[in-house]
Amino acid sequence: MAIIPTVRCKRMEASIAFYTKVLDFELVDGDAETGDPSFSVLMREGAPLFLSSHRGDGEFGQAIAVLTDGVDALFRKFRTRGLQTPGNPEAPERVHEGPIDQSWGTREFYVDDPDGNTLRFTQGFRLPPVAEGDA
Repeated sequence: MAIIPTVRCKRMEASIAFYTKVLDFELVDGDAETGDPSFSVLMREGAPLFLSSHRGDGEFGQAIAVLTDGVDALFRKFRTRGLQTPGNPEAPERVHEGPIDQSWGTREFYVDDPDGNTLRFTQGFRLPPVAEGDA
């Protein structure tokens, strides 16, 4: 079974540009025309993500966890590609400014897409093992 988040966007072309040019996603499928409304399938490190500008497909302002290693290097890469932060990325006080250590044991930074959806890039979160027969 796979659970794939659908991210609602207002302008598909702007969303595709942000996710592919800044955040390392790859456009792999979707509608031939990216005008609105439309639907696109993105991939990042083997994990799919749906983008939709169709009315009724999700809500604006959702949060999506992206589990990864090396959040500091990833954040620096995103900054070189134009990612803007609201504060000092060299000494972040908030998780939207740059990677910080969370009290629950992860290291994270958050990125808001052009439509106010938040991607939480998280290092150190481990999913519990799946028992044999539960997969």
